[in-house]
Amino acid sequence: MHSEIRTRFAPSPTGYLHVGGARTALFNWLFARKHQGKFLLRIEDTDRERSSDEMTRQIFDGLVWLGLLWDEEVIYQGARAQLHREKARELVRAGKAYPCFCSKEELEAKRLEAQRAKRAYRYDGTCRNLSPQEVQEKIKQGLPYAIRFKVPLGATSWEDAVHGTIRVQHEELDDFIILRSDGSPVYHLAVVVDDHWMRITHVIRGDDHISNTPKQILLYQAFGWQVPIFAHVPLILGPDRKRLSKRHGATSVEEYRQQGILPEALFNYLALLGWSPGDNRELMSREEIIAAFSLEGISKNNAVFDEAKLVWMNSQYISRSSEEYLWSRIADLLVERGVMTQTQVIEQKPYLLKVIALIKTRVKRLTDFVDQALYFYRDPETYDQKGLRKHLKREEIWAYLSEATERLSELETFSETEIERVIRQLAEEKGISAAKLIHPIRLALTGVTVSPGLFELMSVLGRETVLRRLNRFLEQKPQLMESLAQDGANTSL
Repeated sequence: MHSEIRTRFAPSPTGYLHVGGARTALFNWLFARKHQGKFLLRIEDTDRERSSDEMTRQIFDGLVWLGLLWDEEVIYQGARAQLHREKARELVRAGKAYPCFCSKEELEAKRLEAQRAKRAYRYDGTCRNLSPQEVQEKIKQGLPYAIRFKVPLGATSWEDAVHGTIRVQHEELDDFIILRSDGSPVYHLAVVVDDHWMRITHVIRGDDHISNTPKQILLYQAFGWQVPIFAHVPLILGPDRKRLSKRHGATSVEEYRQQGILPEALFNYLALLGWSPGDNRELMSREEIIAAFSLEGISKNNAVFDEAKLVWMNSQYISRSSEEYLWSRIADLLVERGVMTQTQVIEQKPYLLKVIALIKTRVKRLTDFVDQALYFYRDPETYDQKGLRKHLKREEIWAYLSEATERLSELETFSETEIERVIRQLAEEKGISAAKLIHPIRLALTGVTVSPGLFELMSVLGRETVLRRLNRFLEQKPQLMESLAQDGANTSL
């Protein structure tokens, strides 16, 4: 084992932080933390046309939100292009690379010819055998040229920390370009130079990079540098076993944050996509995952992203979180959705903590605290028609509801126990089941037929809100009954 483990995450800022990239970052972060090493971040912004500062910020935000903090200053690959160019020319001087003057048109013609002959296209080495004099003459003529790496005869093999021994014959490769004719470095050269300069000991990345590895190992060897340990992790697939993409729904960390997923839940879920602690544990703390993590625990098989499992895991994290922590998460949601102002969120914090305590075991996403529980924050504007028809079509129920409202207004202590006592006592006096009162009252208070336990709900809403909503509901009886009558007439037609 190296004296200090150093891993890195090297995204291109050409899009949002994809869950596949986040999982790669997570594995690198976990491995570094497990061995008290360093986790580094490099932004591979060499594609100037597609890279953007906004996407770079989104990557930063996504990593910070997940708690994947890097240990040293961020490296920007684009700022290191001059060093990459120098290293390419160093290989030319050492006879391990050469200038290639073949034009795009010439190369395309050869590619089409190979395609017609139904054979794999590989560069035929036209410029590999140019004499030094021929090279100098072409340079003097001002002909543009790229720099190609001179692939030697033989084979390259390495011990992949996930897949074991992988061996590639060099005849399957061609003399690949390391520096384009415009002076910009190609991925293979830039990543090797930067990983060496950053002293990266372990390159943990997706399976789709396996084909890049022999070329990069050849570059390490050409420079005389130590080759890092490679670990290629399985890809993340959608339920249809195809690579995860937009057609499967949300794919970015930011989208899941907006959908009300807790960072701890996504962290836990991503860790188990392609890795196992070796037992049946699913809900694991960050510390438990770090302690159990190993490259040996990474599967060789692709992982399937199951959003239903993620949502279930999120519900478990919500139910186990403190009210204070959840308040800090949903406060912004309430403001963003226009349900409350920032001032109201702060002023009503004691009330919101009670709401959270009441419903946190019933929700699956943070957004459910708003979407499924608006009745906690505002009086209902409409009432469920099926509920009205089912629970309030009998005239005497309205009378019972009126009497319940009066008795509730007389309570000295508006507690859950006292509220329940009043409702059940009234039901007993009228010779009906408590449910005959509970359902109409719930509908009057929430506008819907499903909510937490009514007596807990009423206690949290408080005397003033409960009485206001009940009286308002009773006042609307004529309109509501008329609506039910029209609905019944339409149904009979």
